[in-house]
Amino acid sequence: MRRHTKAAAALASAVLMAATAAGCSDNGSGSGSARDADGGVQNGGRQVDVPAAPSKSPTATVSVRNGTYGTSLVDDKGMTLYVFDKDTKNKSNCADACAKEWPPLLDKAPTAGSGVKSNLLKTTTRGDGKRQVTYNGHALYRFDEDQKAGDTNGQAVDAFGAKWYVISPEGKQITTKPTSNTGNGY
Repeated sequence: MRRHTKAAAALASAVLMAATAAGCSDNGSGSGSARDADGGVQNGGRQVDVPAAPSKSPTATVSVRNGTYGTSLVDDKGMTLYVFDKDTKNKSNCADACAKEWPPLLDKAPTAGSGVKSNLLKTTTRGDGKRQVTYNGHALYRFDEDQKAGDTNGQAVDAFGAKWYVISPEGKQITTKPTSNTGNGY
């Protein structure tokens, strides 16, 4: 009989530990907590949303593609990347409303994709403390009016005090269309 009592006590301990680990223990209010079918927690009959665990965002990959302005830099979704004439080496001068229209390419450790010179790909710290991807000292941005890969609606736009340009794999602004375009590559 004593053997069954020890086994039952061990089993009860294991069940209690599993319930505690699963978050099903008493929360101290006497009503207990249980997850509903949607993943929320019900406390005493009222639902409480449980935030999802933060996910690790993928690393920004910068690559090159051939398009309207020749070979230029794009992000991992093929969206054109731009540089801002008002920026200085490794320093962004685009914040607030500017950064909403021209979202900075953010990442702590970007990846050099096909055709990109990895020694030119770095980051700089923005005024808000976030890390922005740079290429040859130029902070990189997307344009909110570009809707699909290959769009270059931001090219030569004069906004927020200076012009915006696509950037070449050599790290220079592209200010004109090439004289012969062998296809848009998109």
